[in-house]
Amino acid sequence: MTHLQAGLSPETLEKARLELNENPDTLHQDIQEVRDMVITRPDIGFLRTDDAFILRFLRARKFHHFEAFRLLAQYFEYRQQNLDMFKSFKATDPGIKQALKDGFPGGLANLDHYGRKILVLFAANWDQSRYTLVDILRAILLSLEAMIEDPELQVNGFVLIIDWSNFTFKQASKLTPSMLRLAIEGLQDSFPARFGGIHFVNQPWYIHALYTVIRPFLKEKTRKRIFLHGNNLNSLHQLIHPEILPSEFGGMLPPYDMGTWARTLLDHEYDDDSEYNVDSYSMPVREVEKELSPKSMKRSQSVVDPTVLKRMDKNEEENMQPLLSLD
Repeated sequence: MTHLQAGLSPETLEKARLELNENPDTLHQDIQEVRDMVITRPDIGFLRTDDAFILRFLRARKFHHFEAFRLLAQYFEYRQQNLDMFKSFKATDPGIKQALKDGFPGGLANLDHYGRKILVLFAANWDQSRYTLVDILRAILLSLEAMIEDPELQVNGFVLIIDWSNFTFKQASKLTPSMLRLAIEGLQDSFPARFGGIHFVNQPWYIHALYTVIRPFLKEKTRKRIFLHGNNLNSLHQLIHPEILPSEFGGMLPPYDMGTWARTLLDHEYDDDSEYNVDSYSMPVREVEKELSPKSMKRSQSVVDPTVLKRMDKNEEENMQPLLSLD
């Protein structure tokens, strides 16, 4: 075991060897091979290339050198292309802070039976008057940056549960194709995290419809790890034990405290509120909209046009049947 593996338990070391092809005898050579590829992309500013940083990309891509380098390049390229998102990229930024305090994201105290960190999002908590969807994405990315410092999570990864209870049709209309693409690029294509499962619970029909928008742009591996449970919490419990879940998910623990993770990041500044203009970080979404092209974002025949959704009256909303379900 090298010093780069010092934070791993014996069980996780074995998991890294078996599942990720991590070999302590060749670890430094693996890292150097990725580092040597940096010169092939002079258009990207690689702000970090130290051993510990490159290692998390190797783990995210099971030590396939080129795939790890491509993820590393996309990580920095995403930040170059969305500069406004990463200005004031800290927990005390007003938009990020307000999103964090509303539980975007939350993190459960207990790991699942695979050692994965369980992240939770309660979608209806989004207050459109106080912060934007881009702020929520920034808060999630910032949280992942903090969590991925833990080598155990680099190996074991994460699970995400999104509760769509009381998420309104009006809120859903803000999830534009450009905003969804920004999130997909930031989380799926540009971040060194292993997601073992993404669970939707209590999703209304229009979230099913939005899923058809993003599905063509998800990797096959990602699609296989998305579970649409609807109101069937038993199917969720088959994958995540109720003993470690809060009561909102039919678990045995007390209701989740939305400020838990925010207090960890903000510490004594948690209660220090300041004014914030919700338009401050709308630019990245407009930039993405300008860059949309048939090549970069082909719309499949299954895509639901948001303008059509907006025209549906309340009766149509109530009568529309879910597209997918595990009920």
